[in-house]
Amino acid sequence: MKKPIILIILIIVSYSFKPNLDCLAAESETTPANEVYVVNHGWHTGFVVAAPDIQQIIPELKQRFGNIPYLEFGWGDSEFYQAEETTTGITLKAIFFPSDSVVHAVAVPTRADKYFQQSEVEKFCLGDAEFSSLLEFISGSFFRDEPGKVQQLKHGIYGDSQFYQGVGDFHIFNTCNKWTARGLERAGLDISTTFKLTAGSIMNYLSENDYSGRIELNQSCKK
Repeated sequence: MKKPIILIILIIVSYSFKPNLDCLAAESETTPANEVYVVNHGWHTGFVVAAPDIQQIIPELKQRFGNIPYLEFGWGDSEFYQAEETTTGITLKAIFFPSDSVVHAVAVPTRADKYFQQSEVEKFCLGDAEFSSLLEFISGSFFRDEPGKVQQLKHGIYGDSQFYQGVGDFHIFNTCNKWTARGLERAGLDISTTFKLTAGSIMNYLSENDYSGRIELNQSCKK
């Protein structure tokens, strides 16, 4: 019984890990159309997409981050993700009790594989309809008030980043990696979300399935 609990705790605790960033890589780059990255931060995964595309859907991201080529998005437990110091109580609460969620948005000033040099990165291409579905999924993960504005919270945990109030409850069967799997499913990928609780399960799917649209990191998406 102890091993499953330890695994769950490691999954939760990993959300607070700060990846090593290439903070000097701030050159502006042209973003090929419909290019998507998934980044593995150890136990936690997130999407990196072209900032101008998602900023058209969520104007507040344009106001917050300005002219940036890419944005990374992750989703997780509100209290744990934003905690300056994680305690046993916060960890156990995140594991065993459904809780509010947040979206973590990060400015990525260069290609994801260059910026997150110490992280595993997979890159794939989507058609227009599938890419739009993924952007809508990410946008739908932001809570909006009655006028339709997203709700900005604390500064994020690494780089130029920001927390926003999220949609949906976090619990042990609805983790950040489950969120990533649902995003891939919405984008038209043939992925089963049932057992996608770890970052490794997400990255293995992308690396082992040709139909995922995966390409090499040095290649560009072409319409």
